[in-house]
Amino acid sequence: MSHPKSSIRRTVTAVIGALFVGGGLSACGADSGETAGPKQRVEIIEAAALTDQLAATDLDKPGASIGDLTVFSGDIRQDGREIGHGGGACQNIHIEGDEITMQCVLTAQLERGSLTMQAVWVQGASPLDMAITGGTGAYRGATGTARFWEIGTPDERMRAEVTLLTQE
Repeated sequence: MSHPKSSIRRTVTAVIGALFVGGGLSACGADSGETAGPKQRVEIIEAAALTDQLAATDLDKPGASIGDLTVFSGDIRQDGREIGHGGGACQNIHIEGDEITMQCVLTAQLERGSLTMQAVWVQGASPLDMAITGGTGAYRGATGTARFWEIGTPDERMRAEVTLLTQE
């Protein structure tokens, strides 16, 4: 089945905005509790994002096909205030009928360092969980999950639980 490029672009733009929100990281810390291993703390993070640049590359045949790539960037905001910026890319990895599965990777640059995230996402699925795969600066060695709801709507929201090792 053929997918009109404008429909795919709108859907991917909505997803990208949600994925990018994952980088919108401003947090309050919370202890994770006692463990036998290294001490950890968890930061709970919430923010919004504004995609300001977007480009889609249509590979192979016209319409949705394996390998099509969408690249994006934008500002990360909390309560209307810019707290960072970043971007990433989503690439179509599987198409079956109207169902398009993408591999998405992004990096969010914040005041205290950067965070990286990754997910395989089926367009339209909600919620979306992204693995936090690492970071730099204060986020060096970060792990955790960022969950997104209401992707591509004005009420889009995200909650991330970022696990960090402490020096204690």
